[in-house]
Amino acid sequence: MAEEQMNVAVLGGGSFGTALASIAADNGARVRQWLRDPDLAEQITREHRNGRYLPDYAINPAVVASTDMAEVLEGAGLVLVAIPSQAFRDVVRQARPWLRPDQILVSTTKGIQEEGFKLMSQILEEETGFPHIGVISGPNLASEIAQKQLTATVIASDDPETRTRVQTALGCDYFRVYASNDRHGVELGGALKNIYAIAAGMAAALGMGENTRSMLMTRALAEMSRFAVCRGANPMTFLGLAGVGDLIVTCSSALSRNYRVGHALGEGRTLDEAVAALGQVAEGVNTVRLVRDRARQEGVYMPLAEGLYQVLFKGVPAKEMARMLMLGEQSSDVEFILSREDVQQAHRETGGRHG
Repeated sequence: MAEEQMNVAVLGGGSFGTALASIAADNGARVRQWLRDPDLAEQITREHRNGRYLPDYAINPAVVASTDMAEVLEGAGLVLVAIPSQAFRDVVRQARPWLRPDQILVSTTKGIQEEGFKLMSQILEEETGFPHIGVISGPNLASEIAQKQLTATVIASDDPETRTRVQTALGCDYFRVYASNDRHGVELGGALKNIYAIAAGMAAALGMGENTRSMLMTRALAEMSRFAVCRGANPMTFLGLAGVGDLIVTCSSALSRNYRVGHALGEGRTLDEAVAALGQVAEGVNTVRLVRDRARQEGVYMPLAEGLYQVLFKGVPAKEMARMLMLGEQSSDVEFILSREDVQQAHRETGGRHG
């Protein structure tokens, strides 16, 4: 098993998939990376550089990229699926003939499929039926990983073998891999935080201060955990790397794609202009709509998601978002501390003004 464990396949040629491929190769793995673009695949193999997504960083020379799915998956014990959510299922279906039940299948994608509101690990389960499935999520800006800056992530799975083998394949002196058995909580944290990174980018562009950013992040954390717990997640997960850790980095860094989209919107650009200027997929844009609609269906109170939906899709000015939050927020601070009776009492005392 040890030899197979260090045969790694990465599906996807984006920045995070490329960074993980290089880490695995640094750890001595035989690494094959699948891409659709033959020119980019050739550049990665020959020049050890991903000129489209990580142009300034060297990739371990042992990483071999190819457009041949069968060649990439042959002999792989660990398969990292780093495909944007819109194409995730199609690529898994394309890979299916060369996948085996003993393989470890891990999603690195922080997104949600619109049809059925499916997380990526659920798509892996549906398309393969395999037992070894996990997700990687955390405060993981790919360019900083490529620079070999100290970074930590979470591998989440209810399968101990999956957790252990991913920690072995990817853990190193600059990339620490922690374990969790709350797969859906970790995965929801990764998907939901993208929404609030857009809000933080807007706030920065509008000249709002550190107090505002702090308020946005803490209320976002309450909102994320409220929604995730409604779907069966453990609220404690959101105190870890995949929750508050990922939220901090995406709400604080101009390297975050979702933050940059929000910043462009705050500067007065349209959504189409903001996305076009980015040149990469910003998963949060689609997630705003999906989560807002699902929250309404299930009766989960999410004023930030609602405000962002109004800005992105209904033409409400970005500066209105903060005002909507202040007028519509509930009165309790930390989620899950007040009892239901306490919350109801606070609601009565404020005359129903706060949720």
